[in-house]
Amino acid sequence: MRLPPCRIDLYIFRDDRFIILRMAADTPAPRRRGRPTKTREALLETREALLRAGLEVLTEKGFSASGLDEILRRAGVPKGSFYHYFENKDAFGQALITRYADYFACKLERHFSNTTRAPLARIRDAIADLQAGMLRHEFRRGCLVGNLGQEMGSLPEPFRAQLSDVFADWQQRLARCLREAQAGGEIPEHIDCDEAAAFFWIGWEGAVLRAKLERRMAPLELFVRYFFAGLHVTE
Repeated sequence: MRLPPCRIDLYIFRDDRFIILRMAADTPAPRRRGRPTKTREALLETREALLRAGLEVLTEKGFSASGLDEILRRAGVPKGSFYHYFENKDAFGQALITRYADYFACKLERHFSNTTRAPLARIRDAIADLQAGMLRHEFRRGCLVGNLGQEMGSLPEPFRAQLSDVFADWQQRLARCLREAQAGGEIPEHIDCDEAAAFFWIGWEGAVLRAKLERRMAPLELFVRYFFAGLHVTE
């Protein structure tokens, strides 16, 4: 199955913050009397600020516990302006899932596609990158998709399919890297790479939750050790 490409056009995600790279400029409209109309650049900047603030808050607190007022304060956006960009909080949540999924997929691919490293080394590099992100934020932030998955009982039903698709995409990317490791003799032929990839993300999300609870790296390290042991890979 062909994996969807990463979609990074107007922004990059560096140190867990979005940085706008390029904006499309429209031809300036004739100046009119009264309050100036926002340019396309200003509109995009405001939308990016809302998404950035939303990701920060939701990765810390989840969807149900996150109020729009806090997100708007972080973004520096008046409450009335929010509905110019998003119909409601549910639409905002779905936009956040899409944005986070794109960012995270590209984060994984940066490691999984690094052919200068052996496939298992690429997986370890990706894991180390994810662990570093947890440590950088002192275990306050988790995975947006994992957070929302835990809340699914109280979330709008359309979120379910969207979250499932994100997990499926991550699993496909990891399974592909595991198959490369298998082809290179790094893991045994009898390992089912699709099942191993599914197991990884199920276990990883649980380990992230426990790491946030305990505010330490040990749950992540324990899970990673047993994941590789299950592949018959020794340290």
